Amino acid sequence: MAGLRQPQGQETERDLALLGGGGELSTRLLEGAIALLLKLFRAAAHGFCSGTCTAPARLLGQAPSIPAPDNHDWIAWIGRTPDWENPEMIRTTSRFTIPPFPSRSIFAGRSLAVWLVLIPPLFCAQAPRSEASPATHRRVPIIDVTDLYQPFQDPGDNFDLVTAYALPEVDLKAVILDANGPFRKPVSDHPVLHDADKNGPRDPGFISVLQLNYIFNRNVPFAAGPFTMMKTPEDKMLDVPGFQQQGVDLILKVLKESPEPVTILSFGSARSIAVAYNRDPQLFRRKLKRILLSAGSSSLGFLEWNIALDPNAAVRLLRSHLAIDIYPCATKDGPFSYEPHNSYWKLPDLHFVEQMQPQLRRYLDFALGRVCRCDFLRAMEEDSPEEVKELHSHPHHVWETALWMEVSDRRLVQHNDGSFAMVAADRVLPTDSLLVNQLLPVYLNVADDGTFTFSSASSKTNFRLYDRGDPHLNERALQQALPQLYLSYRP
Repeated sequence: MAGLRQPQGQETERDLALLGGGGELSTRLLEGAIALLLKLFRAAAHGFCSGTCTAPARLLGQAPSIPAPDNHDWIAWIGRTPDWENPEMIRTTSRFTIPPFPSRSIFAGRSLAVWLVLIPPLFCAQAPRSEASPATHRRVPIIDVTDLYQPFQDPGDNFDLVTAYALPEVDLKAVILDANGPFRKPVSDHPVLHDADKNGPRDPGFISVLQLNYIFNRNVPFAAGPFTMMKTPEDKMLDVPGFQQQGVDLILKVLKESPEPVTILSFGSARSIAVAYNRDPQLFRRKLKRILLSAGSSSLGFLEWNIALDPNAAVRLLRSHLAIDIYPCATKDGPFSYEPHNSYWKLPDLHFVEQMQPQLRRYLDFALGRVCRCDFLRAMEEDSPEEVKELHSHPHHVWETALWMEVSDRRLVQHNDGSFAMVAADRVLPTDSLLVNQLLPVYLNVADDGTFTFSSASSKTNFRLYDRGDPHLNERALQQALPQLYLSYRP
């Protein structure tokens, strides 16, 4: 912006001459012109700005320095809603750091052209965005396929569903509940996952979806997929009860009705996705943007949970030509280990939940406390019992964060003060350091049990593999950045 400033003592004579008055143009006329410009900009501001103008400062991530008129202090922007009838609004509205409203003494030494340069940014300026409120972009249509249960099997599924509703970058079109019959029993008897789950019985998490629809005042459609495993990779599962076909039907419905390609996030067996693909592969080729698959192991030697839930579903998708981003949950050492290509990390506790927006806090406490209430919506209006807070002291295992960063186009950064944050791509500052969170093109070899190996590809393929570089640095950053994101969520 400094390049816009003309040398002192040159601009007045030349610019006033352009107006036909030369040096004899009265100060009063200049004041009248500025007043008229204010009214014109006030009338036009909503028409040509309407929240979409981006000042140069926003592109750089910081306010530029604009030279002040002589003998006047700069007034910093303080974020108030502008009062267009009040001349003082010039002192308080702009993203830029700007001078006070001009007095006659200033007009005597500044040209109208200079004020024409300074005034427009005032009306295009925007308030600073919260972590959950990035610049306006087209929202990404998504389907969230989740093995969310009531009561929970993994409370991370409850946290993720909040993100699906709260992230402003995504447009949640449907929630598909991926339930597995063995876990609906008091003690599970899954044929592959032999470690008995003794915390049943449980059913698909309909209550959680209804609660978030209530909190966010939304009507996101939801349905359950088949409870049983696919018999073969090509199984269309037309023989399962109609109720269990609703999840498959809803995927196909969203794809058919969407005017643009849809992204599907899979946190579970991916059975409903594979069956929907078997029923209408051409629709998937036309309307699917990508599948973000949270499943598998980044190294051989361990059969990961989401693959073991339904190996045929994994085989079907990973042997297709669909665009799939793979986020392995585990390594050869299991689901709680660290490698550059797996997504696991751990929060030491959940105390940040106590500072979240009240209804979202109650929703999470309802899940964490395994609360059984028939008035599960009214429970969102009442604070949780004190004993639930004890659960916030427990560590929390996380596998899903990287998928949400990808679909929302966010970056994990370290600011120059050493703090970490998860910010929109257009809010990365020049002084920020970007942490590794990328997707690498790979070739994939899939075994019949759903396990896979990969090799680096020198050119684009339909598969991309998650890479986070140093997994321990990644964990340290997310331990700070993810709680900040949750604290910014507002229904």
